[in-house]
Order: sequence, then structure tokens, then C-alpha cells
Amino acid sequence: MPIYLGADHRGFQLKETLKNYLKEQGYNFADLGNNYYDEQDDYPDFAIKVAGKVCDDLENNRGILICGSGAGMAITANKLKGIRAALACSEEMAGMFKDNDDVNILVLASDFIKPEQALKIVEIWLKTPFSKEPSKNENYQRRLDKIKEIENQ
Repeated sequence: MPIYLGADHRGFQLKETLKNYLKEQGYNFADLGNNYYDEQDDYPDFAIKVAGKVCDDLENNRGILICGSGAGMAITANKLKGIRAALACSEEMAGMFKDNDDVNILVLASDFIKPEQALKIVEIWLKTPFSKEPSKNENYQRRLDKIKEIENQ
């Protein structure tokens, strides 16, 4: 499962911390920028790069986006068909997003979470599968299919 990372200047430092964590844990990841701190960069540039890579293989590719509030990254990434990006502020949210909605891009708000909390959120999100419990999965899959129908309108 390739993981694509992207962050603007407000998320840059947290992204660098996440890269170290992902490397230590043996994950396959690619940093799509920014590759240096640039106070003038814009979050849509990185959200689109990451979302585009996730779209290349929606079944297997995953992304993590970071900006100050998380909102801009989530809004931008969700413009692409097939993307289910969600902003997680807790481990519980990250687990629920993956279990219920098979979120393929995790968004973090660097202004509102500490690095150690972000690492826990990422860990839970990466390790939680989409629900395989038949009674739950049927409902969750039905809802995801409805989202696909909306995207195809």
C-alpha cells in the first residue's frame, strides 16, 4: 500500500515527523511536497498531487495531507472522483473513518494536534481495515455506492 504525503508550510514540520515514523515502521511512502519550508506555498497544490496519486489506484493507494486547519486540504482532495478524505482529530475518529467509510486520504490539522497525537492517529488509520463484518459492511458499502452514484452525475 503506497502512502502519499503532502503538506503546506503550516503542516511541513508535522509531515517531516510523519516521514520518520513511516520509515521506522517500514511503510512504502512518497513525499509529494512541499520538500522545503515555503511560507508562500498553497495547500491546493499538494492536495491535488496526493489525491491524484490515490486516484491512480483507489483500491490500494492512500494519502495523508496536512495543513493548519485541515479543512482546505480535505475540501480540495474531495474534489477528485473517488476520493474520500476526512479530517481526524482523534484516534477514535481515524478508526471510525476507516471502518465505516473506507477513507482513503487522512487529513491532519497541524495547528490543533501535537505530533505524538498525530502519530497515534496515523497508526490507527493505517491499521484499521474497512469493516468486514457482514451486517455492518452491507450498510457501509451501500452508502459508499451512493457516493459513487453522486460522483457519476
